[in-house]
Amino acid sequence: MFVDETKVKVQAGDGGRGCVSFRREKYEAFGGPNGGDGGKGGDVILGGSNNENNLTRYRFQPHWSAGRGEHGRGSDQNGAQGKNCVLTVPPGTLVVDIETGQTVAEILEHGEKKRLLEGGNGGWGNKKFKSSVNRAPRRANPGEPGETGEYKLILKSIADIGLVGYPNAGKSTLTSLITNAHPKVAAYPFTTLHPQIGVIEYPERYQRLQLADIPGLIDGASENRGLGHRFLRHIERCFLLTLIIDMSGVGGRAPRDDYDQLIAELGAYDPALLEKPRLVVANKMDEEPSIENLENFRKTRDVSIQSVSCLTEDGLPELKDLLWEKVSEAKAKEKESESSSSGNANNDSDST
Repeated sequence: MFVDETKVKVQAGDGGRGCVSFRREKYEAFGGPNGGDGGKGGDVILGGSNNENNLTRYRFQPHWSAGRGEHGRGSDQNGAQGKNCVLTVPPGTLVVDIETGQTVAEILEHGEKKRLLEGGNGGWGNKKFKSSVNRAPRRANPGEPGETGEYKLILKSIADIGLVGYPNAGKSTLTSLITNAHPKVAAYPFTTLHPQIGVIEYPERYQRLQLADIPGLIDGASENRGLGHRFLRHIERCFLLTLIIDMSGVGGRAPRDDYDQLIAELGAYDPALLEKPRLVVANKMDEEPSIENLENFRKTRDVSIQSVSCLTEDGLPELKDLLWEKVSEAKAKEKESESSSSGNANNDSDST
């Protein structure tokens, strides 16, 4: 079961109570107060992990809480801090406060940690209240309550490549051929019911790319029709959009119309997607009409195209190389843009 959106209710730990205690030992007539402080409550922490790929565990266990701090004890013994509660999520997870609708945290990398809720402070023991005018205080503070919250977890997969197309265009077959993923493949629409994240290996480079296979889009996907609209957010962070087109024109569909409609749906969902680098994979080139359709497509559409046949596996090595080249260029441009923007910010600060 794949879950990319769910709600959780979380509670940070309460602080422990302070202790009222007095030192009572032989030959110590005026021992004085020795009550320890209560321990701090545990925090609720978000942690990113590549070992997680969806939010299924939080669908079936929506309530999470950290440990409370131990109460203070006599003999100047402070209580121990409560155990933290760590919510392990896949990179690309957003946390939205249900009450305010604001995004309060976002996990983007493996090993990244962010505190979501803070545990309550422990109460002071009576030794903290000793003064020159109050030598034997009989007062201690209760621990403070920990923070609580109800949040929506939303997964936006971090993949290098987003693969989109119409049902039966060959997305799942292509994914199974060039990555380590094994999506279900069948001759009927909507075989893929949730995104598949596959890894493209480049052993000669000692590198890899992640590809997100999005369930088939249909006309009106941006208006919540079909399945793909629920998962378009998984390609928002991709460096490269790959549109797989059935060049055979089976069922009377024109490849040019399929391409135009896919572009329209992506732009209607988020215009920023149209600014991303784009590659068209012309599939089913083993079919007789595909060659003529591809020639007409090239004449009318100015976009990078790689022709393949998932049946005969022709063009797949060239496709893998082209994907690496396109993603590398996109990453280099993004890094250059970030460095220039940071340089401009530094110049502005120097001028002030």
